[in-house]
Amino acid sequence: MRTTRTKFYLFLASLQIAVLSSVAQQPARTLLRAGHVLDVKTGSEPAAQTIIITGDRITAIAPTASTPKQPGDVEIDLTKYTVMPGLIDVHTHLTMANNFDPYFELTMTPAKEAIIGVENAKVTLEAGFTTVRNVGASDYTDVALRDEINLGHIPGPHMQVSGPPLGITGGHMDENLLPYEYHVHGEGVADGIPAVQHQVRENIKYGADLIKIGATGGVLSKGDDPQASQYTLEEMQAIVADAHRLGRKVAAHAHGAQGILWASEAGVDSIEHGSYLNDEGIAMMKKKGTYLVPTAYLIDWMQQYGNLPPFYQQKMHDVSAVEKQNAIKAIKAGVKIALGTDAAVYPHGLNAHELDVYVNQFGMSPLAAIQSGTLNAADLMGWTDRVGTIEPGKWADIIAIEGDPLKDVKILQHVPFVMKSGVVYKNEASK
Repeated sequence: MRTTRTKFYLFLASLQIAVLSSVAQQPARTLLRAGHVLDVKTGSEPAAQTIIITGDRITAIAPTASTPKQPGDVEIDLTKYTVMPGLIDVHTHLTMANNFDPYFELTMTPAKEAIIGVENAKVTLEAGFTTVRNVGASDYTDVALRDEINLGHIPGPHMQVSGPPLGITGGHMDENLLPYEYHVHGEGVADGIPAVQHQVRENIKYGADLIKIGATGGVLSKGDDPQASQYTLEEMQAIVADAHRLGRKVAAHAHGAQGILWASEAGVDSIEHGSYLNDEGIAMMKKKGTYLVPTAYLIDWMQQYGNLPPFYQQKMHDVSAVEKQNAIKAIKAGVKIALGTDAAVYPHGLNAHELDVYVNQFGMSPLAAIQSGTLNAADLMGWTDRVGTIEPGKWADIIAIEGDPLKDVKILQHVPFVMKSGVVYKNEASK
């Protein structure tokens, strides 16, 4: 009898240990107690909601009244705030500085770019942009930046990166500041179908998540014309075919109408800038489902603060005179819009000013503007399963702001609370 009783007690003890062990192994939950949660799909803003986070993912959203704190839970009080998904910028240059003096540009090194990238990644994240597409960097410094952020060594947003952008000899992506005797070319320069195919494959080899190309001339480059097409239709078709076959999307820098038309016809996923976009280009973009990334606030910033060298200045003036009116035409026609800023052309961290332009200059509703930097941007990146909304299963990328962004998107220019992948990187609410 004693032996049986002993065995029974041992069984109970082992059962208790197993239960306690199971409880101890349960990952800790974070409970975000929100005043309101913005559903960016519908525009609804239910009050008194709790977002439950386990690890780096959102696991549930429920009324706060029905979500009591459990042992081990961490509570974050955001009851005075509107909570929404982290914003997405699909056109950044985190490893570049806002300095276009030719001497500064020529003295840039991979080491300097990497250090600049670390600084700008933190600034961008703390501005509420928890995801970015980096479309152009030298020496694959953006690949290294992305990888170090992913390893948790430095703070920064989730990144998709392109590495060196592809362009023609003498074009916007080439190095045109030095004279002939130096024989210097941009890293992504490739001419002709075999060469562009090779360059796409090389960029992917060294870590590119997407391919950036120069379909036309640009503004911040010497000796080229923003209206002139650069890559041919056939070259861009070859680029897109290889990139898509290898699981990468293509972003096309394109100001001029012909380059926009050809790039869209070739099947690129987004047109960046789109300054001289015309009716034919709009029709092709709608047919192909091509996104427009307007990069509009930089015009306002440049007009107020810009100090460009003369050979950049006139091109910036010419592009600025037409870009916004053509973006408005595209929006009214139903072209898909994704938020992109070209941050580096103006200081990093001002990314949310782009939303103000979309609403108060382009005539978009606040919800549509916010969707351009959440739902649409996530769709363009192919990351709708990870970012863009507050839903179970997605990364816990969450920001909080004082007030209602559907009434005034300008409040997104100051974000007091930033969480990325369940980690709090900024919390002025606790002060």
